[in-house]
Amino acid sequence: MPVRATTLVRVKVLVIGGGAREHALCRSLSLDPDVTSLHCAPGNAGIAEVAELHQVDALDGAAVADLAASLGAEFVIVGPEAPLVAGVADAVRARGIDCFGPSKEAAQLEGSKAFAKDVMAAAGVPTARSYVCTTEEEIDRALDAFGAPYVVKDDGLAAGKGVVVTGDVASARAHALACVAAPGRVVIEEYLDGPEVSLFAVTDGETVVPLQPAQDFKRALDGDEGPNTGGMGAYSPLPWADPKLVDEVERTVLQPTVDELRRRGTPFAGLLYAGLAITSRGVRVIEFNARFGDPETQVVLARLRTPLAGLLRAAATGQLAAYPALRWSEGAAVTVVIASYNYPDTPRTGDPITGLDAVASLGGDAYVLHAGTRREDDGRVVSAGGRVLSVTATGADVAAARERAYAAVDCVALEGGHHRRDIASAV
Repeated sequence: MPVRATTLVRVKVLVIGGGAREHALCRSLSLDPDVTSLHCAPGNAGIAEVAELHQVDALDGAAVADLAASLGAEFVIVGPEAPLVAGVADAVRARGIDCFGPSKEAAQLEGSKAFAKDVMAAAGVPTARSYVCTTEEEIDRALDAFGAPYVVKDDGLAAGKGVVVTGDVASARAHALACVAAPGRVVIEEYLDGPEVSLFAVTDGETVVPLQPAQDFKRALDGDEGPNTGGMGAYSPLPWADPKLVDEVERTVLQPTVDELRRRGTPFAGLLYAGLAITSRGVRVIEFNARFGDPETQVVLARLRTPLAGLLRAAATGQLAAYPALRWSEGAAVTVVIASYNYPDTPRTGDPITGLDAVASLGGDAYVLHAGTRREDDGRVVSAGGRVLSVTATGADVAAARERAYAAVDCVALEGGHHRRDIASAV
């Protein structure tokens, strides 16, 4: 077991959020012997099995801080991006409570793609060439400059669904015009070839500690067909990746970005998520996020053996440089998302979910992380969002983890639900 600084042990924790990412966080925290009490707001039907749930407006910093104070929470972890961009972490810290999550200013790294591009340019971080457009004329020039396939990104938060990649210029132009009509600007960039990789790093604003890489699957349908989603599955580790990839990304992407934000007077302390393309010209950053990604968190935390609370609190309190090296399982993890009828368009909710007990009977190598669920007064668990469940399994390698994950998926029934059958199949 790692040696922990005495200031980091025995802590009461409040997690903000209610998706599968937060269920994964809460599951890991519930297994951490240093967590004396675990709370989540608002949570979901699955999180309720490992944490005490509370109601709160997650975008209201004062309300979140009040809840944390009333619970006597010593550490708050903000899961989703919207509260971070709204400054919730700042409000919690202003009350004297440790909080894992970047400031409102630093969270603009995810809140504005134009801001992120400016930071990357200043830091010398390799990324796609791009144009920030505010008018119809600028949009047309950018589309013409790059040609197909077109990559058009909403400048602001879009719950993972603000990016259109298409060979159809009319569709690309329509999305760009819609983006300009709302936040006022859109980012159009060159298409990056090669496989995509997600790499998380915990940072206290100076020290950067990378986690293990993962790969997720954005398209709704098998064979990477259909519309973009928030993510339909993921796996980790990546047997095909260069063993030096993490070190390279830390050196050329993560540390320079953290250093640049600190130089600007807006230090980034929290979870820095780099979405990467391994192109024919080398590693390029597709985007940054300011929080754990979903569904990659499900597989990364499934393999992390270092207790989570101490690691995240070390980042929140500026003590990462002295924190012991992370420990990982030698196996693999795969997660498969079960989504509601009509997702990623307007999803149908309220459909009953059955078979959860059958997954539990398979053993600890397979389990269900809840995303969009709620428990009715009669005890039934029903769908309450687009992505409903993340069925996760571990194994000696990716193939074994995948087999167990799909065996668990086959136990679950959700009327009208759908999932991909090819997650990690090509590994």
